[in-house]
Amino acid sequence: MLSAEDNELLTRNGPGTGMGEFFRRFWMPVALSRELPEPDCAPIRVRVMGEDLVAFRASDGRVGLIEPRCAHRGADLFYGRNEENGLRCCYHGWKYDVNGCCTEMPNVPADAAYHGKIHIKAYPTREFGEMVWAYLGPADKLPALPDLEFGMLPAAHRYVSKKLQQCNWAQSVEGALDTAHFSFLHMPAPQMSAAINAGANADARRLKWMRDDPLPRFSLVDHPVGFAAGAARDGDPGELYWRVSQFMLPNHSLAPNALPGENYQGQTWVPIDDESCWIYTYAWNPVRPLSDAERSKIEGGHGVFAQLGEHYVPLRNRTNEYLMDRADQKSSSFTGIKGVAEQDAMVQDSQGYIVDRTQEHLTPTDAAAVRFRRVMLAGAKALRAGQEPAAAGNASAYLLRGGSWVAKASTSFEDMMQQRFQDPVGRAVT
Repeated sequence: MLSAEDNELLTRNGPGTGMGEFFRRFWMPVALSRELPEPDCAPIRVRVMGEDLVAFRASDGRVGLIEPRCAHRGADLFYGRNEENGLRCCYHGWKYDVNGCCTEMPNVPADAAYHGKIHIKAYPTREFGEMVWAYLGPADKLPALPDLEFGMLPAAHRYVSKKLQQCNWAQSVEGALDTAHFSFLHMPAPQMSAAINAGANADARRLKWMRDDPLPRFSLVDHPVGFAAGAARDGDPGELYWRVSQFMLPNHSLAPNALPGENYQGQTWVPIDDESCWIYTYAWNPVRPLSDAERSKIEGGHGVFAQLGEHYVPLRNRTNEYLMDRADQKSSSFTGIKGVAEQDAMVQDSQGYIVDRTQEHLTPTDAAAVRFRRVMLAGAKALRAGQEPAAAGNASAYLLRGGSWVAKASTSFEDMMQQRFQDPVGRAVT
């Protein structure tokens, strides 16, 4: 469990908070590139870590991320005209470029001192992996974008999206790192055991191993931007089934699902405020393009991808009880909720908008969640003491993979990592 003070530090992300300032030392995705599909298209509202902003794509293709209030009399620039490399306020025509500089003031005399001196808040942006990233920290600390593998591949090799999560970002990350829960949350109903046992394909075998061993043994290894977490379960006789997830500061996780040749998946959590976040989701294959069938499967909801409605809100969500079917829960699935991502969201949301970690009773299978908390709290406290996060300046260390492996029962964690990744911490090796 955490102290109330540490739980507060972990979960609060607004400007001036300890964790909020730590987050602001890193690049954050704030929109999908396709939300701003062409130059001079309609601007969009962005809320990130308690700040309300407006994003727009200028005539030259650059993306601006600026505060929403016109410096003249506070009109909302979301309603402005996106034209000629600037966003023009619809009230009196003041116009702002992607750097927040007011470039035109039609109602101000030409010889007035105002000209060239009015600025509003603006944040640097970059596009990477079909996402718009922003840096909200001190200008003199601007780091390079992290070398996440999905963004370094041709677009045909990846699929990116996002989904709304209606709880605090940290408990959702913990849910992703807690791979022990698969033995229950994502299982068919217990009476479906015969069907699982009869399955001969890779998915059925994995389900059987996870169902039959609900007490995985965790091994953790630190790396320069976070840690890798390996969970070992008994597989077929004489074998261990390993699932390795990655956590990368401050908000990235790679899923443990992929066997060699399968598509990798990952998630990046960006707080909207303390009680909700966007989860940017991505799948990629480093050696080949994704097929049309794979893209169609993802779009319908698969793995970390939820089935989405309008505005990237999952069709099954907190407001409609995730369309839970109690009859299905009795006969077919453990939860009566369709979709792995939706099952994750349900149980994470069910902990409350911000879970009270002072009331927990942890077990050895919570090892990855505990390490996540320690890493995040240590980083925020170190920054508060004047120590900048080294991970923010180590872009190349983000080139990592998670995944699964079947090994002999005598195989150590270290040997398994070499077998699966040819690297002790899971660095991407093509």
